[in-house]
Amino acid sequence: MSIVFLNRYFHPDHSATSQLLSDLAFGLSECGYDVRVITSRQLYDAPAERLPAHEIIAGVDVRRVQTSRFGRNNLVGRAVDYLTFYLAGAWKLWRLARRGDFVIAKTDPPLLSVIAAPIARWRGAQLINWLQDLFPEVAEVLGLNGRQPPGFVYDTLRNVRNQSLRSAIMNVVVGDGMAQKIAAIGVAPDRVCIIQNWADGVLIEPIAPADNPLRSEWGLDGKFVVGYSGNLGRAHDYRTLLDAILLVEDATRGLLQISWLFIGGGALRVDFAKELRWRGLKSVTFKPYQARDRLAQSLSAADVHVVCLRPELEGLIVPSKFYGIAAAGRPAIFVGDRSGEIAREIERNNIGYVVSQGDGAGLATRVLALARDPDLCRQIGAKARLVCEEEFEKQVAIGRWEQLLARIHPHGHAGPLR
Repeated sequence: MSIVFLNRYFHPDHSATSQLLSDLAFGLSECGYDVRVITSRQLYDAPAERLPAHEIIAGVDVRRVQTSRFGRNNLVGRAVDYLTFYLAGAWKLWRLARRGDFVIAKTDPPLLSVIAAPIARWRGAQLINWLQDLFPEVAEVLGLNGRQPPGFVYDTLRNVRNQSLRSAIMNVVVGDGMAQKIAAIGVAPDRVCIIQNWADGVLIEPIAPADNPLRSEWGLDGKFVVGYSGNLGRAHDYRTLLDAILLVEDATRGLLQISWLFIGGGALRVDFAKELRWRGLKSVTFKPYQARDRLAQSLSAADVHVVCLRPELEGLIVPSKFYGIAAAGRPAIFVGDRSGEIAREIERNNIGYVVSQGDGAGLATRVLALARDPDLCRQIGAKARLVCEEEFEKQVAIGRWEQLLARIHPHGHAGPLR
């Protein structure tokens, strides 16, 4: 009996869904489970990459399927990449899945549950959907490169998606808001489970500014650094950040050295950089995605981090970057819905602040307050690390997955499935 994961990206890829899947797959393998992964041969930021078609990594049997490699920059090309992964992934899943196996389908590309559900049923496997976001609802909010298909297209996609969720033995979601939306489409309560995303607290440990070589390498010594790490995409808001950066620069001329550090990429990164140049803002540094073994240094390079999510996407997406920030022992300032998922975690644990989208002055005020009181900033960060160790740590999440698998195993066996 095996656990078969299905997702477009896996180790050594550094994208968020890949890192979470890799953590779980390797963790379950260490616990004695027979784990297989069906994925693509690409990397998130390198679509032309050709990873090996088959290899064993830390006990995990990785099967990579061949797909088109147009990448994320072109909507039609991305759709073709999705389609070829659906076809190749479905064929590989048909060949690998066996009666009694668990098939765990993630959400990259969207609607993987739709192809996984019938194959799992035909092969006698048990389907678990691991939902990182809800599609097509996200597309309805964001549009498709500024265009929207007719409403019946979304209705059709939603209907087939809903059927695949109702047919699964379990749907694992990453927050309360998403659980409520899943319940609203008729999924039985006993087929919905909340397991939050996490961070690897061994890999990501707090590093003091004086001990962090990246701060020197990036010219940040002696500065108070506000970080943004990860994807800056259409689900995020950068206009509030722009307003705050302008206000902070105006308030600190000759007084405080405050630098803003953006690590990563995303669909809005270029537009954001253009706006900064147009406004003449000089306190921002851009760096590319960092290798996984440098995450502790890159996340610790900032004194405080900003996380943002457009309010209309609450319940559809939960920003996973928040958990790495907590692991690095840094406060988080969330920009978005004050009653949202991350906002509630921050305020419940007192590990940062919440600012409404559009409130650049509020964000600037919080940044300036922390810059003027570094002891308070360090105290909040230390508490964030403790909360991570208790609630958001990788081993805690793997334990929750083990409990779930034991509970829904068809033969009631509570140990590893091997």
